[in-house]
Amino acid sequence: MAPENVTHIPEFILLGFPASPELQALLFVIFLAVYVLTVTENLLIMVLIVTSPQLHRPMYFFLGHLAFLEACYISVTVPKLLVSLLGSNKSISFPGCMAQLYFFVALVCTECALLAVMALDRCLAICTPLHYPLAMSHRACRQLATGSWLLGFLTALLKVFFISQLSFCGPRVINHFFCDISPLLSLSCSQRRRAEVVDFISALLLLLIPLCVIIVSYTCIISTVLLIPKAQNRRKAFSTCASHLAVVSIFFSATLFMYARPSSIRAWDLNKLVSIIYTIITPMLNPFIYCLRNQEIKDTLLKVLCGRAALSRVAASDH
Repeated sequence: MAPENVTHIPEFILLGFPASPELQALLFVIFLAVYVLTVTENLLIMVLIVTSPQLHRPMYFFLGHLAFLEACYISVTVPKLLVSLLGSNKSISFPGCMAQLYFFVALVCTECALLAVMALDRCLAICTPLHYPLAMSHRACRQLATGSWLLGFLTALLKVFFISQLSFCGPRVINHFFCDISPLLSLSCSQRRRAEVVDFISALLLLLIPLCVIIVSYTCIISTVLLIPKAQNRRKAFSTCASHLAVVSIFFSATLFMYARPSSIRAWDLNKLVSIIYTIITPMLNPFIYCLRNQEIKDTLLKVLCGRAALSRVAASDH
């Protein structure tokens, strides 16, 4: 008998979004524009945070990590999608598929942990302002950020290890636009129960534990803010959390729908649409959400733009 961990097919076919050539060309233009916009705006947030001393605070330190994560996150899935939309080559090698799956899962898990850390940061800032500088020191922030990244990449290693041990004998068509866990499990011709259990339990823990931290943090925040006597101060306290709450709501709604449910109720076309929300739409919207709801980032961006405009005028007058 052949060993169970032998992979019999060298590559997969990513079905993506089958449509007429004209519609595929339109989708290519849309996804390319979204990709360029997303990477640009996240890089802009990173540059602002690094170069602006007034943003050198824990909240913006974690926001910088989130911006970097999402620039990487969308780069894992969209470039391959663009290649498949542009031409007829929809294949991806088995090692390439496992690599894409690994980095995608690692970044999803890291984002779950990072969003929980950001909620904890806001909770400490609002509920215990006197102890906040000590609790969120530079060292503590670095440790929390590093821990989030390590947790994400180690969890992904566990998931991908079990999936890579399965046998894939055919068909080799993945009804998705990237290598995701569920479509791969459905193509396995070997016993996949262990991989499914590991995937479901780890997904549940990686989603529910950060979500519980977020819920507890915001419960403490709300109870503290309601005790503030002045309405203006209450609004200011809530405004610092509104953008984070919006991002959390969009991200966790989509990921809970995708990964914390039994495989028997999956509908692949619906999965692809939901996947677009958290792999493409959310990374594009998050910088807008944080910037539009955050006066400090808007002020810093205006200063940078006005400063560059002034330098351009000076340079033009010299010539």
